[in-house]
Amino acid sequence: MRIESNVLDRQFFMYQQEYERKALDVLRSGWYVLGKEVTAFEQEFADYLGVKHCVGLASGLDALWISMRLLGIHAGDEVIVQGNAYIACVMGITINGATPVFVEPDVYNNIDADKIEAKITKRTKAILVVHLYGQASNMGRIEAIAGRYGLLVVEDCAQAHGAKFAGHSVGTFGKAGCYSFYPSKNLGAFGDGGALVTNDDALAAAARIFRNYGSEKRYHNRVVGANSRLDELQAGLLRVKLSHLDELIEERAAIAAFYLANIQNPYIELPRICAGATHVWHLFVIHTKRRAVLIEYLKKHDISCLVHYPIPPYCSEAYQYLGIEAGSLPVTDRFAQEVLTLPLYNGMTEQEMQYVVDAINGFGGDADEA
Repeated sequence: MRIESNVLDRQFFMYQQEYERKALDVLRSGWYVLGKEVTAFEQEFADYLGVKHCVGLASGLDALWISMRLLGIHAGDEVIVQGNAYIACVMGITINGATPVFVEPDVYNNIDADKIEAKITKRTKAILVVHLYGQASNMGRIEAIAGRYGLLVVEDCAQAHGAKFAGHSVGTFGKAGCYSFYPSKNLGAFGDGGALVTNDDALAAAARIFRNYGSEKRYHNRVVGANSRLDELQAGLLRVKLSHLDELIEERAAIAAFYLANIQNPYIELPRICAGATHVWHLFVIHTKRRAVLIEYLKKHDISCLVHYPIPPYCSEAYQYLGIEAGSLPVTDRFAQEVLTLPLYNGMTEQEMQYVVDAINGFGGDADEA
């Protein structure tokens, strides 16, 4: 049996007629940019999250850098972010000339709230909270710290559509929540897309102007903006998937529960869930000190797996200019050597799930068996 790390077309086939009907509706409408589908999706997603505004953008990275630009984050400012985040999170900071200040992750793979205060300086402007792998971060602690020091909170929710902390959706705690609709996301489009969500009327209005060349009215440009618009076709298809998002999340949660209940191997550390948080299982990430051997072992069993992420941003070539010494973030470095993402996707069969479990439980941790 061959098990891929991710399979996207199965959830398409679940709702094939709805997707195809919507695609034809949009194609036949003759209106393809900033039309009724975008407007409807923005309202429906805002309602789903329980937030006042949703502004559709071209990508999750655009949501990050544009939100920070509009919040006044610029050169000379510092933004706290976890060390093991995807590099796009850091790019959202540095595109604006600001400096990322890295904090170690906790046992849940999210930012360790207990280590934030030690990194705050007079230049600190914001905390970028990344809800990694689909689990909500400890927003209670983070909000308290931000309030005490007068810091902005921006949330990267690219992997956490539908996740909650203390009953509230991620993206609704901070000044801005940033979402990606890349195809592999739980709420994924069929191409690129993103959104900024906020309860701030002024920020939402500014984002709508900024995304369209800085223009509120055609040819009347108030600011130097960007071309970052969620298109009509993607918005329409996202409306279809949004209507099924809860059931898609439930299915992913059932697969994760099967793994958690049945994987029993002393060489594998299973994911944990923080009190008060929910996990929507965008990724099922284990830790193992024998990762290289396990990967080869799984390959022999035709099981594909991925590493999210093998190189911490501070170690990347792109950020060598920051001058952060290798080894400065030992927990981040250790996680980069330990994490491994197991197959989990909508439409995964019980037979496939059992095959993965049996293979992992049969892993003895020795190089010889790989």
